Amino acid sequence: MNERNEQRIERGATLRAVLTGMAIGALLTPCNVYSGLKIGWSFNMSIASALLALAFWRLAQDLSGARPWSLHENVVNQTAASSAASIISGGLVAPIPALSLLTGTDLATGELMLWVFSVSALGIVVAVVLRAPMVERDGPAFPAGVATAETVREIHAHGKEAAARVRVLVGGALVAGSLKLFGELGGFVLRWTPSVSWPATGALRDAGVASVGLRQLGIGFEPSLLMIGFGAIIGLRAGLSLLLGALLAWLVIAPRLLASGAVAPGDPDGFWFGPLVEWLLWPGVTLMTVASLSLFVQAMLARRQRRQPPAPRGGRAGQGGSIGQEGDVGRVGRTRLLIGTLLAFGLAVHVQNALFDISLPLAVLAVLLAFVLAVVAARVVGETGIAPIGAIGKLAQLSFGVAAPANPTMNLMGANVTGGAAGQCADLLNDLRAGHLLGTSVNLQLLAQCFGVLTGSVVGVLAYRLLIPDPRAMLLTPQWPAPAVATWKAVAEVLAAGVDALPASVGPAVAIAALAGLALSLAPRMLGAAAARWIPSGAAIGLAFVIPAGISIAIALGAVLAAIVQRAASGWATRFVLALAAGLVAGESLAGIGAALAAMARS
Repeated sequence: MNERNEQRIERGATLRAVLTGMAIGALLTPCNVYSGLKIGWSFNMSIASALLALAFWRLAQDLSGARPWSLHENVVNQTAASSAASIISGGLVAPIPALSLLTGTDLATGELMLWVFSVSALGIVVAVVLRAPMVERDGPAFPAGVATAETVREIHAHGKEAAARVRVLVGGALVAGSLKLFGELGGFVLRWTPSVSWPATGALRDAGVASVGLRQLGIGFEPSLLMIGFGAIIGLRAGLSLLLGALLAWLVIAPRLLASGAVAPGDPDGFWFGPLVEWLLWPGVTLMTVASLSLFVQAMLARRQRRQPPAPRGGRAGQGGSIGQEGDVGRVGRTRLLIGTLLAFGLAVHVQNALFDISLPLAVLAVLLAFVLAVVAARVVGETGIAPIGAIGKLAQLSFGVAAPANPTMNLMGANVTGGAAGQCADLLNDLRAGHLLGTSVNLQLLAQCFGVLTGSVVGVLAYRLLIPDPRAMLLTPQWPAPAVATWKAVAEVLAAGVDALPASVGPAVAIAALAGLALSLAPRMLGAAAARWIPSGAAIGLAFVIPAGISIAIALGAVLAAIVQRAASGWATRFVLALAAGLVAGESLAGIGAALAAMARS
């Protein structure tokens, strides 16, 4: 009887953990959709979801006597929540809207959910295959997974510390959300641009434009707490690299493009982002792609093996829970893995053919390429903690440009399969690393990942539809810069139309950007670790070319503020800066979703 009760409790704990992860994932997924369309980047939600779940169930325990929330339940919860939030790697903020802009193709909502789910499910299968060599054995460190494991262990060992971090996270979310709603619903434009201008020259003067100012170039400050929070998360090097890229692109290069006539300005009193970014994105994309590809090629060639941290001993990792006790992490049976692989493979091939009329040989090629490049992405994530999904996508686009030239649908959606699988694979391997360190059942984590992907597919598509009901009219604008969409669209256009599609005079800039990206990626290895932190990030500089300068400035400010706080109060910063930053990001993102709903209700 006692054994039956224990089994019932374990099943209940598993169900509670998965449902909690799905609920938190549904809350956090729109945040990544929102930020992905704004700045092209997303956030790892593992630690935030663990903090939120612990706070909720501790409160439920105090108020209604709920069963204590265990460490292993929290691992399962954050696995489901983070997989839902990472659903945007399935294409929602890059190839899918790029296809709408290029061809006018808009899938029905149900079809889009099926597509995103099938791409992400393929990534889960790849991660399961890679788990043994990369997680169980002496593989790469997976720093994000290690950080999650350490945080979960710490907050379950120190309840007051967890409560303090959650209070900071929620407080940041309330402040950021309130400021966003104040601006959106009140009709206030929260932006400051210095009133600096200078006389127009060259082609601008000939076109009747009297002066050029920082306002037309988009150089100013937008007090977005989401951007400031994101700057605190990415760190000082990446933040200052964005600032450097923004000044180079929008203050140095852009005025010369306008004066030479290479770019025609828009409304003399408006923001000239649209015409300028059509030229600037080419050197920007080149810089990002070359720098990212070079970094992961170096990682593969180096063949450095890092010793994985030892698994926790004794009962520390398993305190307070009944799920997957230490030593019972489980295995994925070969039969189950084979069936799952065949189902995921078949679904990915079928939806390509059914939704986009991609031929079966090319659909199979896309899935096989997804397996190969997901392995590369997993290795890079394990070494650096950064998923090179953008570079992986561009490499896949180049591959399909050879296999199916002049076919933008195949180019975008075939590469979508590859990039989406790689993104979901990287997310799961980080979660599996955390679970392995804490002794959580791998089968429960896989169950949670599947339900998380299902949740993310539904909620992510609904959030995308809500925010961007008309992609062709709304994207690639100052409100929705969508830099990832711009880069995927640009590569597909060139591969479809050839180099003639490039704007005039952009060729030398692309060559210089390629050399700069290569040099910046090789410099840390050549100059040594001491100098590496002072070398700008090529990927961040390139990104600044394709987003408004005001966004880069706000992100850089967040990075600088976090660095100042770290130096002035390192103890407090170590405990609370990331929680505060995550709250700022979540609060403004969710408020943006709420403002969109309110606007729809008024219309």
